[in-house]
Amino acid sequence: MEWTLEVIPVPVTDMDRAKEFYADKIGFKVDLDDEVAPGVRIIQLTPPGSRCSVALLKGMPTAPGTKTMEPGTLQGPQLCVTDIEAARRELADRGVDVSPIRHIGALGWEDGKGDTWNSFMSFEDPDGNGWVVQEAPSALSER
Repeated sequence: MEWTLEVIPVPVTDMDRAKEFYADKIGFKVDLDDEVAPGVRIIQLTPPGSRCSVALLKGMPTAPGTKTMEPGTLQGPQLCVTDIEAARRELADRGVDVSPIRHIGALGWEDGKGDTWNSFMSFEDPDGNGWVVQEAPSALSER
């Protein structure tokens, strides 16, 4: 049996502001923006080339046995790109406050690119949800 990660809920305060950030600034494709039940709105967006989407939710009942995340509490989901320098330029050109590129060195985080799988940058959405971007050696379809 396969277990696939397909949707990550992202807690936000303003659905339209978050949609604009993820679609226009980050470049995610809007798959769905719908009121699926009275008072329940879902905006689902997918990063280019990804098989996993994010879901912005409003009014969605919490699944049994789970807790509600407050806006800004999602920290660390990781996106992968094959050219971290180009990805950083693209985000910065779109107005995203993105960190410098860093790698893990002998003394912890150090500025600049590292070896294979060891180049990272980060950014936050308007609510403070924090994302990490890592450089991968090849496209997902080639790994």
